Amino acid sequence: MTRASPTTLSRDEAFSRIRLLRSPNIGPVSYHQLLRRFGTATAAIDALPDLAARGGAPYRPAAIERIDAEVAAVRKSGARYLFHDGPDYPALLSALESPPPILTVRGDAALFARPSVAVVGARNASAAAVKLSRDFATALAGRGYAVISGLARGIDAAAHRGALAGMADGGGTVGVIASGVDIAYPPENAELQEQVACEGLLIAEMPPGTEPLARHFPHRNRIIAGLATGTLVVEAAPRSGSLITARLAAEAGREVMAIPGSPLDSRSHGCNQLIRDGAILVQSPEDVIELLVGFEGQPRSTFRESGPDFAASDADEPADIAGLLTLAPVGVDEIIRQSGASAGAVQMALLELELAGRLTRHAAGRVSLSSN
Repeated sequence: MTRASPTTLSRDEAFSRIRLLRSPNIGPVSYHQLLRRFGTATAAIDALPDLAARGGAPYRPAAIERIDAEVAAVRKSGARYLFHDGPDYPALLSALESPPPILTVRGDAALFARPSVAVVGARNASAAAVKLSRDFATALAGRGYAVISGLARGIDAAAHRGALAGMADGGGTVGVIASGVDIAYPPENAELQEQVACEGLLIAEMPPGTEPLARHFPHRNRIIAGLATGTLVVEAAPRSGSLITARLAAEAGREVMAIPGSPLDSRSHGCNQLIRDGAILVQSPEDVIELLVGFEGQPRSTFRESGPDFAASDADEPADIAGLLTLAPVGVDEIIRQSGASAGAVQMALLELELAGRLTRHAAGRVSLSSN
């Protein structure tokens, strides 16, 4: 997604954007489509009932009182909102297709301007891997890097602690959480999370009061990967969340790095497989810095798992595509090919079905009918 010029929002439009995003069946894709089509969140909210009715269901946007309560909770927690086209929104994250429309942040947003690296790995990490994570983060923060991680147990916590200990020359740490900005998870990391917010930067996509549900973690992982020039996996089992973060980094065209481990330890199998699949093997912080200094969007790693770009900016009348959809996910590009309609017409039809609760969006630009 091309980064738009920074936008100064009125208080009413900022409020309407929060309300639009919190309304039923609105996600990042539909949010951006609605803003493109209607120009403002205020106009988009007014159009929602009619769009949902065309999709086959009644619709009521989020209650104003609910948004008032959320804004008050953000202020109470000492956080603030960042909007996707605002001047303080991180440039690397805005380069993603359909970036998170609204973030809540506590701390030093100047870290967004620092060179950045994500450090992720196993929750049940080995003692050696925890030490590696801490040592790498200390060295990278000492060289002016923002070390980004997810405030989980194991590798994530070690990375944050190492970066906090090594902060120098503008370096530091950024924690991205799957809950609201006022919720600490896991509970034993509450003190660490508060330290990250006070001395570094804490980021949440979910509204205040939101508990960290399983479905939120892929969104958190996407933000971690999107904020960083490169992602380093220290230790990870196959099919772990850390490997999801690595795949998301590859999709975004960022560097993917891994520290090799013993083939006798299942916690190393994920990293070793990443290296086999094209991630760059690194053994020291200097290796990471060498890869990331002067990075211009051409990673040396050949690890890739890219999906096609389905974005459409036109505003055609919606296509009749419901008959092409089933419970099995299918790519939007395939729907466009089979329907013979324009990309804009297909996207508008999908939006109407989504608002009506009849459509589910999946990874890699796939969609299906909802099962409920």
